[in-house]
Amino acid sequence: MFSEITAYLTEIRPEASIVLLLVLSVLGVLLTRMVRLPSMLAYLLIGVFISTTGVNLLSGDDDIPHIAQFGIAFLMFSIGLEFNISRLIDMRHKVLGLGAPQMFLTALGTLFVVWLGYDQGWRSGFAVGLAVAMSSTAIMAKMLAERFELHSRHGRRTMAVLLFQDLAVVPSLIVIPALALNPYNLGTALASGILLGITTLFLMFWIGKKLVNLLFAVVSRFHSPELFMLTVLLLVFGLSLVTEKAGLSDAMGAFIGGVLVSETLYRHEVEADIRPFRDILLGLFFVSIGMTLDLSYVFSHLLVISLGLVLLILGKGLVVLLVTRANRTPWPVAIRTASQLAIAGEFGIVLLTLAFSNGLIDDEMLQSTLAIMLLSMFMAPFVISLSTRLAEVLERNSLPEGSNGPLHHHTAEALTSHNLYHSHVVICGFGRTGHAVAEFLGAERIAWVAIDVNARRVEEATHELGSVVFGRAERPEVLSAAGLKTALLVVICFPDPAAVERMLPAIRRVRPEIRIVVRAPDDSFCDHFKALGATEVVPEIFESGLSLAQETLRQLGIPVERTSRKVKEIREAHYKGPAT
Repeated sequence: MFSEITAYLTEIRPEASIVLLLVLSVLGVLLTRMVRLPSMLAYLLIGVFISTTGVNLLSGDDDIPHIAQFGIAFLMFSIGLEFNISRLIDMRHKVLGLGAPQMFLTALGTLFVVWLGYDQGWRSGFAVGLAVAMSSTAIMAKMLAERFELHSRHGRRTMAVLLFQDLAVVPSLIVIPALALNPYNLGTALASGILLGITTLFLMFWIGKKLVNLLFAVVSRFHSPELFMLTVLLLVFGLSLVTEKAGLSDAMGAFIGGVLVSETLYRHEVEADIRPFRDILLGLFFVSIGMTLDLSYVFSHLLVISLGLVLLILGKGLVVLLVTRANRTPWPVAIRTASQLAIAGEFGIVLLTLAFSNGLIDDEMLQSTLAIMLLSMFMAPFVISLSTRLAEVLERNSLPEGSNGPLHHHTAEALTSHNLYHSHVVICGFGRTGHAVAEFLGAERIAWVAIDVNARRVEEATHELGSVVFGRAERPEVLSAAGLKTALLVVICFPDPAAVERMLPAIRRVRPEIRIVVRAPDDSFCDHFKALGATEVVPEIFESGLSLAQETLRQLGIPVERTSRKVKEIREAHYKGPAT
């Protein structure tokens, strides 16, 4: 039966194979979400399924890996968006004090294992060591965010090491190809490669910093999402091509592009634009990685791979544990951090395949190491759950009876690292209406954050208690940048009803309980907007009618007190609540 299915899948037409890929992806991601596992695991399993059955997904065996490389470019671009000099300076002690020793000791230990245990040579050992030293940013960032532990003590240490690893990817992309050259010229090759990289980086930063902001400033004036998206794609692929032609990795060019955009006010909108491309193409990349796993090899070398898996998790975990303890980290925090960094990472797979393509390791080393790294990713949720239980036991045993110290300390520390914005009002739209709302809030010493797609307004906005974020308010990334999760109230000032219809569900998905005040052209939109999630709707025609009537009575000599009382009564009746 299985052989018949396999024979059918190998003869499937390209159009039907793409549908099959989509069906497998939807079902796989759905199942992993249901059991609260990273969706990356679903893509890896799909790749394993494809390699086992031999199904022809695209016309050509090399199509998927080539297309999938774009996923790495977008991932590097996303990491570049997160790279910020001020952030690195603030975390410099943790980044350098934890990240550098972890990378060095893990790579050094792996070097000796590969060199002495597999007789592969020190260059092969060093290349594999760099790959093994990497941990999964994609898995850990997602898990920490879902558990609200990004700002916990172990969360901050884990992210600091991951940040160092992400930065170390760039020089690693230079070092590994240089290791494949003549050993007698290795020093010269490394020096020239690093010099070329520094020169290219300097020129791209120096020229790009001036051009990127200008380019997006011009594009944003036309308020065209299509043009904005095309500009982002041009930047990612254009800079990738430049670095590739310069003899460096195309992923490095994408990383530089992200760093350049991160220094502009368009960062959050760009991040929202690339997310669909990044997630889908990165999923395809993991499919291609799963396709490289030879299950027959895994089962025929099960004992060796099992021992390697244990060695990887325990070895990396022990290194992180020693490094964190050397930095005077409490045992429970050190154990949690060690378990989160003990697994392999997606960039480790990239570096491993790069080492194989440059002839540094043979197919057997690739298959065994790749199998061990992939299995460690599958084991991640279980390893982290086990270490969490152990850390909780240590915390309880180290506390005086009846004390709730760790929970209180954890919460207090998380609050000190909370979002930049807190207990503020989010204003969607910073035109004349939004500006007026901001002025009233400022007069009452209430902090606010506005969202607008007009770059000039964003650049010119200066206020002691407020700031303006560039982007569209229906984007989750933009809403997050405006601090929606900690906001007290949202005011939508956009005059376009279609835009309001997109914003209300987007806001409710992030904060179902938050109060939302919406501007509307007239009364006909009130019920519709409230059905979408608005707390209160303010019709412009109704309010302008009241103002016009009040001024008319004033001109006729009617006392202001009487007209104000009448307006208050009408407002109370209309909004069904006390006028404020």
